[in-house]
Amino acid sequence: MIFRTATRQDLPAVLALLADEEQVLDPASVVVGEAHERAFAAIDADPRNEVLVLADGEAVLGCLQLTYVPGLGQDGQERALVEAVRIRADRRGGGLGAELMRLAVERARARGCGLVQLTSNKRRAAAHRFYERLGFARSHEGFKLLLRP
Repeated sequence: MIFRTATRQDLPAVLALLADEEQVLDPASVVVGEAHERAFAAIDADPRNEVLVLADGEAVLGCLQLTYVPGLGQDGQERALVEAVRIRADRRGGGLGAELMRLAVERARARGCGLVQLTSNKRRAAAHRFYERLGFARSHEGFKLLLRP
């Protein structure tokens, strides 16, 4: 297993993971749109953002996005925001998700972040149990305001 920063060549595989949590999609079947290209280029160019993948050879088995947020709280330390955590459906239950999160937390710690935070859809009960097993605490209620339908 290799943990690394995603490249543009990984984009179809990452989008396949994000598109459907319950089945394995062939990355070749995923349409990479102009908005995806712009978003990936922006993340790739921003030192406060990174998409990370867990790969086995050419196959991307997991991904997440880390965003480093500066703030005045926590004695001015950055916080790491984890988003879009996915493990390929046929590889779940073998510890890959825990390893991916462990590596992301290590990366945040090495950067000097004071905490790692994430949100998870209220319907994803299994994901909530997973994050709690990793030591994450339910400390806040999250709110979102959709700006477009």
